[in-house]
Amino acid sequence: MRIWDVNPGYLNRQSLLGEHRELHAIVSIIKHNKKGYSRHPETLRWQGFGWALNQRHRLLAAEMNLRGYQDRSPVLLKTQQYQWPQVFVDSPSTQFLILSKKYKSIEQGRIPLPKNVQQLWAQHQYSVMARDEAEYKYIGGWISSRKSGKGMNDIYPELVSLLRRPPVEGNLKDAVRQMWKNVCSYLSISGKADERKTTQILLRETQRLAFLHNIVFLKQSTALGELPAWKI
Repeated sequence: MRIWDVNPGYLNRQSLLGEHRELHAIVSIIKHNKKGYSRHPETLRWQGFGWALNQRHRLLAAEMNLRGYQDRSPVLLKTQQYQWPQVFVDSPSTQFLILSKKYKSIEQGRIPLPKNVQQLWAQHQYSVMARDEAEYKYIGGWISSRKSGKGMNDIYPELVSLLRRPPVEGNLKDAVRQMWKNVCSYLSISGKADERKTTQILLRETQRLAFLHNIVFLKQSTALGELPAWKI
C-alpha cells in the first residue's frame, strides 16, 4: 500500500491506476474505521489529512484524464484544509530511486525520471512559476549558474513542498500564458481572440496541442497535469 509524493506524471500507467485504487482503500479505512491496514504507516500518516487526500486524488484524476482515463469516484474528505502530512514513508528523492528500479525494464510515466537537477527543474518550472515568482527566479538562477553545488536531493523536497501549495491567481495566469506561447502558433487565431480565453480554456488547449504536435518539453512538464487539479 503506497501513496506516492512524487508528481503523478512520473508514474507509469500501472502505478498511476494502482495508487488511485490504494488511495480509495485508505479513504475507506479512515472514513469507516476499518481495522484492515489501519496501522499501516501509509494509513497512519494520512490520518486527519482529509483535504490532502482529496487533493492528491484530484492530482491523480487530472493525470489520468490527461492520459485518456476518466475518474468518477470523488473523495469528499475535507479535514485540515491546505495541510499535508509532514512525514514520508520514503523521502521524495528515495521515491525516485524506487521508481527507477521498478521501471528499469518497463515503461516509465509521462514524465521521464530526471537524470540531473537541470532536467528536474525543466520539468517543474511552470508549476513553480504558477505559485511563487521569487522562488521561480531564485531556483532557476542558481540552477542555470551551475555554481551552487546542489543536486536533486537538495532541491526536490523544496519542489514537492511548493507544488503542495495552491497556485496564485496572477502567477497561474502568467505561467499558463507562457506555456500557451509555445503552442499558439499552431492555430490560426488572432492575438485578441487569445486574450478572451480563460486560463482554464488556455490550459486545456495547451494540453491538446502539446500532445498533438509532440512538443516534448511541455508534454514532460508537471504543470500540464497538475494545474488542472486545482480550482482555477
